[in-house]
Amino acid sequence: MTDPKPPADVKTANLPERLPILPLHDTALFPKMVLPLVIMQGESIQLVDEAMSKDRIVGLLAARQTTEEENRDAHGGTSSAGPKAAGESPDLDPEKQLGAVGTSAMILRMAKSQENQTQMLVQGLNRFRVESFDQQKPYLVARVTYLTEDETRDKETEALMTNLLNLFSKIVELSPGLPDEVAAMAKGIQEPGTLANMITSTINSTAAQKQQILEIDAVKQRLREVTKLVNNQLEILELGNKIQSQVKGDMEKSQREYYLRQQLKAIREELGETDEGNVEIEEYREKIAKMNLPEEARKEAERELERLGRMHPSSAEYSVATTYLDWMTSMPWHVSTEDNLDIKEARRILDEDHFGLEKPKKRIVEHLAVRKLKPESRGPILCFVGPPGTGKTSLGRSVARAMGRKFFRISLGGVRDEAEIRGHRRTYVGAMPGRVIQALRRCESNNPVFMLDEVDKLGSDFRGDPSSALLEALDPEQNFAFSDHYLNITFDLSKVMFILTANQTDTIPSPLLDRMEVIQLSGYTEEEKAAIALRYLIPRQTRENGLKPSNVTFSAGAIESMIREYTLEAGLRNLEREIGSICRKVARRIAEGRKGPFTITRRNLESYLGVPKFQPEMDKEDSQVGLATGLAWTQVGGEVLYVEASLMGGKGELILTGQLGEIMQESARAAVSYARANREALGIKSEQFENNDIHIHVPAGAIPKDGPSAGIAMATALISAFSGQPVNTDVAMTGEITLRGRVLPIGGLKEKALGALRGGIRTVLIPEKNKRELAEIPRNVRRKLKFVPVTHMDEVLRFALVPAPPAPAKTPRKRGAPSRKVPPKPKPAGRGRPDKARPGQRSR
Repeated sequence: MTDPKPPADVKTANLPERLPILPLHDTALFPKMVLPLVIMQGESIQLVDEAMSKDRIVGLLAARQTTEEENRDAHGGTSSAGPKAAGESPDLDPEKQLGAVGTSAMILRMAKSQENQTQMLVQGLNRFRVESFDQQKPYLVARVTYLTEDETRDKETEALMTNLLNLFSKIVELSPGLPDEVAAMAKGIQEPGTLANMITSTINSTAAQKQQILEIDAVKQRLREVTKLVNNQLEILELGNKIQSQVKGDMEKSQREYYLRQQLKAIREELGETDEGNVEIEEYREKIAKMNLPEEARKEAERELERLGRMHPSSAEYSVATTYLDWMTSMPWHVSTEDNLDIKEARRILDEDHFGLEKPKKRIVEHLAVRKLKPESRGPILCFVGPPGTGKTSLGRSVARAMGRKFFRISLGGVRDEAEIRGHRRTYVGAMPGRVIQALRRCESNNPVFMLDEVDKLGSDFRGDPSSALLEALDPEQNFAFSDHYLNITFDLSKVMFILTANQTDTIPSPLLDRMEVIQLSGYTEEEKAAIALRYLIPRQTRENGLKPSNVTFSAGAIESMIREYTLEAGLRNLEREIGSICRKVARRIAEGRKGPFTITRRNLESYLGVPKFQPEMDKEDSQVGLATGLAWTQVGGEVLYVEASLMGGKGELILTGQLGEIMQESARAAVSYARANREALGIKSEQFENNDIHIHVPAGAIPKDGPSAGIAMATALISAFSGQPVNTDVAMTGEITLRGRVLPIGGLKEKALGALRGGIRTVLIPEKNKRELAEIPRNVRRKLKFVPVTHMDEVLRFALVPAPPAPAKTPRKRGAPSRKVPPKPKPAGRGRPDKARPGQRSR
């Protein structure tokens, strides 16, 4: 129901000193402005009913906003045309939650639309300041003081009003929701305070900003603050209008192009021309639009598509352009697989696939932990270095399975052309992208696990250096913008996890090695080989040869004999071949009708594999003079290295044989110089050097050898030859010698220790400075080997040389007793080793 008309004029003198207070939410009312309100609280409805029955005057105070409401108003604005909410909120504290300055208002109209909802239209009368709240229940009543405004107009006020009107006129022009009459109405206002109030209530400003303007008493200050709000609103509108114009211009351009294409299509249809190339071009255009290519890739693809549209389908360049577009639209620019960040599950998968290899497993788990805490972290560049057959390549495949990523292996062995990595430029016939881009396309994701196998066997020639091309791909600071010659744009490789493998790091260029995190994978001990054979090798060979687990069983003795007598390696490949050979023979017997099961034991192993190939301890019969046992590191693990020294009549020349490298020859000369300089302490006569030639030989002459770590073995063999004292055959040694007899540290201690254990050695002399590396050697190896740290050759000789037995006491011969001649005991033959070449043997 609509109420009768209110009184026409209400003066400030007639306003009551006590006003019923109606809180406003999300808005504020200015004097002489009209505002629609909606009231839903029962106490506020009671306030309105009582006011309607009296003088229709109420006080409106803005409720202070919370942080969430201020943020919402700052983004969404509050000047919508709909009615605003008014009324008391539960638990409202008027002293803290209501503004100090409000506006008295006349209720112009009031209607109850529902039982608990009242709508009304109010007009602001005058500003007031709250002195105190006299009543809080059932609604607020406050004692107020009315504020008067100085409407005097001077030159400064005139200038502020004119500037404000100009700015407001521009806002009206840029705002489609404001009619032009609003600007005309503003120009007709003569009072500066009223003008500020009218513009503030019209523009899109927050409730807090409106309340701030309402509380300003000085008219000039109020005009300045309103000018700031209007300027801010005008900048937003101008920027929005500029964006709208750009979007509209782009749309008009697209519509024009579409219209012209349709016209061209219609003309061709009228002429009876059919252009099959247009269908292909449209397909490419749709692919480019759907792929959401990066900006650089999109521009390059659209440029190539425009060239394609101008080509005849029968031209040679047409197929080149279509091939390029095929690559561009099939690359995984934004396609990624989700990583499995379950640390326990990843560790379970790694342990399930591989036995041991704790270092690489820990590193992979650490990377997953970092990815879990920081998802945007870059992929690591790992390099697994170790002998063949130690599980480097299969470990990369297991890493991909543990992380839930796709796996791709790229073999780099023998690659000599840089274009294999970076691709060929499109000017060449048959040009293609490099292997990295090809692998990404096959994987269909931009975060696979890349296995770059045999990186130490890269070559280089006149076609370029592939290792230099890999520098960009393997550098975390550069590979986010990897450039392929064929695509001619950058591709982000920072999400790819690169794993490289190598047998040694010496042949890898230093700049490339510097970009990798090298993880050493040493050879396996006999116990580890036996465990791997039972857990992995035997079940796999049983399946591959068509057998069931019940058809063949291997005893622990048979596995031990295979490891010791039929293989001599750091890895497991030969062991798996021997197991496969046994399984094939069992399969043949089953196919011939013989019944199983077949049990392989130490006794019947020779019937399956033949005569044992290796007997590491068969040469260890007696200690000999001039024969020392050294240790060597090779690409296939550690090995025992024998050093022989022999003296013969001559003029003191030094003869070196056995394909010794330059460093090893220098070690031999240093050993001779040490022996000559310390001949008195060693009990060697000076004429022995002058009247004898010295021959030092390292057996297995078909194999090149180099490195300084055989220095103390050469010195021991030489001093043994001069002194006549045998060298203990159970003692092996490794270390570099100086002219003063000091023993310097060496590398590859773990591999050499495993080689010594395979060779039946029991005591190993090592440099004192390598003592800290013993912690990396497996515990079972340390139990079987005795490691003796030494710092000087004196200690080496004390442990290595067998002391001469004391001379027997002479007894007087009885007179008349016949003298008996005892034939001399023959010297044991020199201990050799089979002349069987093993690749890359060297002393390190």
